[in-house]
Amino acid sequence: MMVSSGRRRVALTLSTMVLGVCVSLPPALATPALDDRAPAVPANLEVPEGNTVAFHAHAGGVQIYVCKPSATDATQFAWSFKAPKAKLFDAEGNVVGIHYVGPTWQSQSGSKVVGAVVQSAAAPDLDAIPWLLLQAKSTKGPGVFDRVTFVQRVNTGGGKAPATGCDAADVGREVRVPYTAEYFFYRGTS
Repeated sequence: MMVSSGRRRVALTLSTMVLGVCVSLPPALATPALDDRAPAVPANLEVPEGNTVAFHAHAGGVQIYVCKPSATDATQFAWSFKAPKAKLFDAEGNVVGIHYVGPTWQSQSGSKVVGAVVQSAAAPDLDAIPWLLLQAKSTKGPGVFDRVTFVQRVNTGGGKAPATGCDAADVGREVRVPYTAEYFFYRGTS
């Protein structure tokens, strides 16, 4: 059966358009499975061998700071980190969990991981909180956070303590600074 040259041109044009759209999509949209790769990080934030990415989430929320007297000079005052409060989102924007003091990450199903900071590195965005490598202190499952061994906080935006506004009259006052981040959760491969 012969296909007319007009139909062939239309098919070729449509194929070219579809290919062009796929090639021009950002990697996260063109290949969603690649979102769970380990992110590029400074050497001190690399997760030890024997661990692979199990889950990846975007976070949006606040970093909470409280105004306190300096530990070394009672006449000086500074904002002190108190806790994060954020929602965790999957690649489609669905809420999949929360992040709160501990630091703790808890899924909608109840699984959770509590971490401890191992290393930090300045964020490329100087107005953003640092990137972190955390090791799991405890996990609860079953669920997405069960058996997590390490957590990386990367691609941060905002969240830094204010540079001003904390003096004797402000002691005990809290501020909530908006932030965003990506969290990568790892599990041991053995």
